[in-house]
Amino acid sequence: MLKAIPVAAALAAAAALVVPTVSRATETNSVRVSYADLNLASYSGQQSLQRRITFAAQVVCELEDSRQLPVALATSACRGDAIASARPAYEAAVASARHGTVIVGEGAGLIVSGN
Repeated sequence: MLKAIPVAAALAAAAALVVPTVSRATETNSVRVSYADLNLASYSGQQSLQRRITFAAQVVCELEDSRQLPVALATSACRGDAIASARPAYEAAVASARHGTVIVGEGAGLIVSGN
């Protein structure tokens, strides 16, 4: 029971750092994922950002009823594509952190998109 409290707190914190945005021009949902509070030069900071990206992919690719096989497959494909599309921004952010480049404020985030 005591382990559930830190897990719930971590999920609440991750949800607060993921800001959904919907583009009206297309059917693509997007979420901005902040990493302003993370040290991406560290392994734990990188893992935290990867978890946030995965959570964001779940947010942008949530379909109505994933118990149906075709919908479940589409959801899984959407989430995989969303994570893959965020990969270059993730790698650039980690490379910048390793080289001592600091990004603060609004620039310390990446976009995860899904259809």
